[in-house]
Amino acid sequence: MEPTRSRSALRVASELSARFLIIAAALGVVIFLIIQLRIVVVPVAIALLLAALLAPLVAAAVNKLRLPRGLATALVLVGGIALLSLVLSFVINAFVAGLPDLRTQLVQSFEVNIKPLLAGPPFRFSPERLNDLPAELQRSLAANTDAITSGALTTAATAGEFASGLALALFVLIFFLYDGRPIFTFLLKALPPEQRDRAGVAGQRAFASLVGYTRATVVVAVVDAVGIGIGLWLVGVPLAVPLAALVFLGAFIPLVGAVLSGSVAILIALVANGPVPALIVLAVVVGVMQLESHVLQPVLLGRAVALHPLAIVLGVAAGVVISGIAGALLAVPLIAVLSAFVRSLSESPAATPPPAEVDPLDPHDPEVEPAPADR
Repeated sequence: MEPTRSRSALRVASELSARFLIIAAALGVVIFLIIQLRIVVVPVAIALLLAALLAPLVAAAVNKLRLPRGLATALVLVGGIALLSLVLSFVINAFVAGLPDLRTQLVQSFEVNIKPLLAGPPFRFSPERLNDLPAELQRSLAANTDAITSGALTTAATAGEFASGLALALFVLIFFLYDGRPIFTFLLKALPPEQRDRAGVAGQRAFASLVGYTRATVVVAVVDAVGIGIGLWLVGVPLAVPLAALVFLGAFIPLVGAVLSGSVAILIALVANGPVPALIVLAVVVGVMQLESHVLQPVLLGRAVALHPLAIVLGVAAGVVISGIAGALLAVPLIAVLSAFVRSLSESPAATPPPAEVDPLDPHDPEVEPAPADR
C-alpha cells in the first residue's frame, strides 16, 4: 500500500514539475520576445492604453451623436492631439518664463543658505573655494565636452526612436478606435470554436478593467497635479506649473511615480527657497499622497484594479528592467488586464455570460469587478 502511495505522490509531483517547467519556459520565451521586439511592443501597448481612454468617447459620439465611426474617431483623435498640444505649449511657455526667476532664486539661495552650510561642519570649505565654485563647475563642463557630446548624440538617437515609436502608436491607435471589435473577433478565430465565447468574455472584461484603470488614473493624476501645483504656487516655488505637469505624468506610475516627482518639487523648493518653504512643500506633498492613497485610489482605482501593493511594486520594478520608463508605465495596466482575464477564465462555464451581454467599455459591470474575497 505504501509503495503505491509513494509512486502516486511521485507521479503527481513529476506532473506538477513538468507543468511548472513548461509554463516557466513559455514565460521566458514571451519575455525574451518582448525585450527583443520592445520597439514595436511598447508603441502597441501605449496605443492600447490610449484606446482604453478614448474608446468611450468614440462610442458616445457614435451612439449619442449618431456620427459615422470614422468621423467620430477622427474628431476624438484631433481633439485629443489639440488638447495635448495646448497643454504642452502652456507648460513649455511657463517653464521658459520661470527660468529667470529660478536663476535669481538659486543665486540668492546659494549665497544665503548653501554657502553657510558648506562653510560649517562637517564640510568646512574655505571662502576662497566657495567663491571659486561656479568657475570650477564651468571648467568641469568644459573638460567633459566629449562626454556631453556623445550623450547628446545618444539622446538624438533615442529621440529618433521615440518619434518612430510615436508615429507607430498613433497609427495603431487609429485602427484600435475605428476597427477594434473586428480585430478582436479576428484574433479569436485562432482559438478552437468551443473556447471562443469564454475567451471573448475574458478579453472584453480585461479591456473593461483597462478602461477603468485609465479613467481612474487620469482622475488621480489631475488631483495630484492640481493639489501640489497650488501648494507650490502659494509657497512661491519657481516653475510651479512645469512641476505640477511632472507630478501629473509621474502619477501614471502607481506608488512610485508620484513620490519621485513630488521629491523633485521638494528639492527645487529647498534649493530655490530654503528649508522652511521646502518643509511646507513636503507637508503639501504628503497630504496629497495621503488623499490619493486613502480616498482616491480605494474609491476609483480600487474598483478598476484589484491588485496587492506588492504586486504593483514588483510589476513596476520588472517593467523598469525590461523597458525603462515605458515598462514602468505599462507594467501595472498589463498586470490588471491579465488579472481580469485569468479571473474570468477561472470561473465556471455555467457562470460565464454570453459575449453580447458584456460591455467592454463599462468597468463597473458587476461581472467585471472582482469578488469580495479577491479584494
